[in-house]
Amino acid sequence: MQQVNDYIASFPLEVQAILKQIRKIIVDNAPDVIEHFSYGMPAYKLNGKPLVYFAAFKNHIGFYATPSGHTKFSIALSKYKQGKGSVQFPLAEPIPFELMKEMVLFRVWENEGRE
Repeated sequence: MQQVNDYIASFPLEVQAILKQIRKIIVDNAPDVIEHFSYGMPAYKLNGKPLVYFAAFKNHIGFYATPSGHTKFSIALSKYKQGKGSVQFPLAEPIPFELMKEMVLFRVWENEGRE
């Protein structure tokens, strides 16, 4: 989607690389996902329901896997700053792409009604 492409392109190259990797994780692990732009960030829906969102900020990447996605991974996420359904991955630290993949897979499973 052009709006998501433009969003990613608006960041420095090193941040663009992170955002592209997150986008790839989502699309590769939720092949039927619908990409759109919502709340000022890339957003993904599956089966007509929200799946995940992500956004870049000055010092971190925000990843939003809904409250249930964050509850499921509360131990792994405990070292990061969090809000209800959100987590902040500092840009000064390695981005936990494998954890994001696990969260996306869980949200796909949940979204498909297998809770």
